[in-house]
Amino acid sequence: MIPVFTTSCSRMINQWQKMVSPQQRCEVDIWPELQKLTADVISRAAFGSNYEEGKQIFELQKELILLVLEAMQTLYIPGFRFIPTKKNRRRRELDREIKSMLRNLIERRVNATTIGESTDDDLLGLLLQSSNQNNLPENTSGTKDNGLSIEEVIEESKQFYLAGQETTSSWLAWTMIVLAMHPDWQEKAREEVLQVCGKKEPNFEAITHFRIVTMILYEVLRLYPPVIAQYQHAHMETKIGDISLPAGVAYITHPS
Repeated sequence: MIPVFTTSCSRMINQWQKMVSPQQRCEVDIWPELQKLTADVISRAAFGSNYEEGKQIFELQKELILLVLEAMQTLYIPGFRFIPTKKNRRRRELDREIKSMLRNLIERRVNATTIGESTDDDLLGLLLQSSNQNNLPENTSGTKDNGLSIEEVIEESKQFYLAGQETTSSWLAWTMIVLAMHPDWQEKAREEVLQVCGKKEPNFEAITHFRIVTMILYEVLRLYPPVIAQYQHAHMETKIGDISLPAGVAYITHPS
């Protein structure tokens, strides 16, 4: 996926270069720029040649996430989510539309795979490869491999965006802020990239030699973690240490 990431990054840098004035100065709000970058990267990594369609799906999911977060931050009234308010209706409409678009995309990819037109070099292809295991005959132990259902493929595709887009853009934004606060480390990182890559675009081998850049990224992750809590739902009775959680319970975990 490194060439995919390079394509998205190069497009962003080229756009920034066009914004520079004749005096070689310009001001850029990097937060929305990095949000667009990570959304583009994830769309390409998840859906390959269908990434434009993937971006449309992710835009709808972004709207849905904002509505869900708003509901989570308001006073909880049992049963209120079933009342057909404007926002409740919009949440259900978005959920149906996202699932429908993903299902159509998956069906087209499955049909293309059956006639040998599709590849498995993106996330959706890998998920469908796992899903196809459900249609395989029993293995030597007399059981089938635990492949994904189509519904699980849809949920995994949604989760890929939810977990990756906002967190990565926040991480990159804080990294740029910290490097601006510490120009000496900014210079060290720049020297390392030029030493390892020269004027060539970085590849996987080059990235494995980024010692200083990796240190900086890990330190920013420690200082400004983009994930402050994790919401989980117990589908079955679960035991964590001495704590027993009944099925149907939703709980929040915070990093220590």
